[in-house]
Amino acid sequence: MSAILIADSGSTKCEWCLLEKGKKKKILTAAISPYFVTSAEMIELLSAKLLPKIGQTAIKSVFFYGTGLRDQSNAKNMKVVLKKLFPKSSIEVNNDLLGIARATCGHKKGIACILGTGSNSCYYNGKKIEKNSPGLGYVLGDEGSGAYLGKKVIQYYLYKTFDEDLTARFEKRFNETHDSILHNVYKMPLPNRYLASFALFLAENRGHFMIENIIEDGLNDFFFTHLYKYKESWSLPIHFVGSVGFGFKDILKDLCNSYELELGKVLKTPMQGLIAYHS
Repeated sequence: MSAILIADSGSTKCEWCLLEKGKKKKILTAAISPYFVTSAEMIELLSAKLLPKIGQTAIKSVFFYGTGLRDQSNAKNMKVVLKKLFPKSSIEVNNDLLGIARATCGHKKGIACILGTGSNSCYYNGKKIEKNSPGLGYVLGDEGSGAYLGKKVIQYYLYKTFDEDLTARFEKRFNETHDSILHNVYKMPLPNRYLASFALFLAENRGHFMIENIIEDGLNDFFFTHLYKYKESWSLPIHFVGSVGFGFKDILKDLCNSYELELGKVLKTPMQGLIAYHS
């Protein structure tokens, strides 16, 4: 029996799962985003980090879900890369949002949301994504995401909005200055990941009223800007996948209660749901 290979690539890492004879083998590599990595770099990375761990296993099918693959040219390039690595396998390439929908909703209708480094949402009709509130990226959108929340943390620190206690905690936790922060945001690659790294400060300092306000306001922005726009939100479960949603599950529950919405699954990663879907 040939094996299948499932991949979920976010903005910071790519999780792979090799399924063979009922056994699962998890493999982690760096993120494979066509916006940040060239085709040649993808092949070099996967040849070094993925193929040796698969060995001689015959792969029947590869199911790849990732960021940036809504763009058809990106999806085509990704398929070409995977075909070079797995020439005898069938290849299916989809955007990460469809992966989230399949992982949480399976074959049922629902609202599926990503709350990780970035954010996104859709109405899934049980077969395909029927509606998608546009994901505008970390500069214009990504409400409720790690990058969005991390940006708020930096603003509170640089604008001296934090009280003395939080300022001291921030400076102890991060070895940053005004100049180093601006340099990393405006001059260095992958500023979305850099911004998202500051969201950890929120998780580490729960209970302080300023921290709770940042989290609740940031997630509420996601609810109001995106979920509020789907009429289906009022009749179907709303599922969340991602480190931010999973870490602040209590706030999601409170917001769903406030908006009179049904909270569905809250998962850290979609892989277990994708395994169930493709099995």
